[in-house]
Amino acid sequence: MKKWMKCLIFALMATGLMTGCGTGTEPALKDDDRIKIVTTVFPEYDWVRAILGELAENTELTLLLDDKVDLHSFQPTADDIVKISTCDLFVYVGGESDEWVEAALKEASNPDMVVVNLLDILGDMVKEEEIAEGMQTEEHEHEHEEGEEEAYDEHVWLSLKNARHICQTLAEQLEKIDPENAESYQSNASAYIEQLNSLDAKYQEAVQQSDKKVVLFGDRFPFRYLTDDYNLEYYAAFSGCSAETEASFETIVFLANKMDELSLNNILVIDGSDQKIADTILSNTQSGKKEQKILSMDSMQSTTLNDVEHGVTYLSVMEKNLEALKQALE
Repeated sequence: MKKWMKCLIFALMATGLMTGCGTGTEPALKDDDRIKIVTTVFPEYDWVRAILGELAENTELTLLLDDKVDLHSFQPTADDIVKISTCDLFVYVGGESDEWVEAALKEASNPDMVVVNLLDILGDMVKEEEIAEGMQTEEHEHEHEEGEEEAYDEHVWLSLKNARHICQTLAEQLEKIDPENAESYQSNASAYIEQLNSLDAKYQEAVQQSDKKVVLFGDRFPFRYLTDDYNLEYYAAFSGCSAETEASFETIVFLANKMDELSLNNILVIDGSDQKIADTILSNTQSGKKEQKILSMDSMQSTTLNDVEHGVTYLSVMEKNLEALKQALE
């Protein structure tokens, strides 16, 4: 119930902000003809950037989560709310972590704003949160009052197949906003989707060539979409949206025994991990971590514009994840 209270407080705050920052329905940047696009997480930002191509120079493109704040704990600033209110295209994930969005959109001053909710456009491709065997659960986690919707796994960007569908939709929405450049958007999207398809084929080939069809994470597990895409089994310490940081003795022992049982040579963690849980799991295997390695896969939940300036892209991250996956399946 604390989460709902935060949302109520935020709604009241947002109302006050919009009353003070705008008059009527005119956009704040009335004399700026640039298309204004706001995205919440890095993959959305990079997909839009790829579809814009050279037109990105004439676009105001914003990445909200640009300070390594996790999607699950993000709260927008007053400046963020103003940017959303006046933008032409707003792209967000749409899960429980984005409950603040509803209040922000109610105060939008651009009546022609196009809103893209990733979970909505993916429809039946979206998966409910899953608690796998041996995975530690939080107290009261996933309990829902009668009539409430199920919680969905928000990490939809970690599927190249999802990315393909999303990029096509983003191109179509940009065409509606800027029909004069529709051909450019469609051409850029088609070229980018070809790259997604090529990388998807590489993942499929890597899995097919490996005798192992299972991965184990000594960490949170935001990669369910990816493992499902390639029919991989998985074990993990926590679910992808878990706020837990300490694993129980039972979880450690279960995962260590699984590594021995399945003869796994490597254990995975996600970006930013201190690797303590993974290290403890390995210490409790029969080999005592002497020959096993800790590998990292990037969930792109903390990628920033500084990373972008240094050449990081959605495709480059997924290429690195492929290399880590290959090692994990050895």
